[in-house]
Amino acid sequence: MEIEAVRGDITRQDVDAVVNAANSSLLGGGGVDGAIHRAAGPGLLEECMELRRTELPDGLPVGRAVPTAGYRLPARWVIHTVGPNAHRGETDPALLAACFTSALVVATDVAAPTVAFPAVSAGAFGWDVAEVARVAVEAVGAFAAFQTNRDGAEVCGTQVREIGATRIELVRFVLHDDRALRAFSRELG
Repeated sequence: MEIEAVRGDITRQDVDAVVNAANSSLLGGGGVDGAIHRAAGPGLLEECMELRRTELPDGLPVGRAVPTAGYRLPARWVIHTVGPNAHRGETDPALLAACFTSALVVATDVAAPTVAFPAVSAGAFGWDVAEVARVAVEAVGAFAAFQTNRDGAEVCGTQVREIGATRIELVRFVLHDDRALRAFSRELG
């Protein structure tokens, strides 16, 4: 698996799936969430509302992930995950790691071998970007090792007994500023 960090706009990435740093309502918001909803168009909100009416009446829990179509985005899929909110006392790195792991499991399920991630929980959710970078790179690296071995081992606190047949070939961390890019670049070595 290739893992890279770039500065850019996640809504313009030519990948199979972009990960949305969503809030649990799935109904849009600020930051990355708002940008993805605006760029994808009204179909994304309609699909998210349907998910809330059916599968997720109480919203998407922290650390879990769910796919929707990408609509007007270059990406075919949007994988929504809810990061932990440090302002609410959600400071367990395992919760943050689960966001990355869960999103990658969903990517294998929907046959999306290339995935772009934002710095989930950095910014409005109060996590320091250096900590997000450390946890994210560790979680993706552990998933890559698991994907290679497919041995049913625990990955970042999430027991993954079976992942989809699609292998993740590329994970791109798409970061909106130089500070975040430096933090992720340091972790990637």
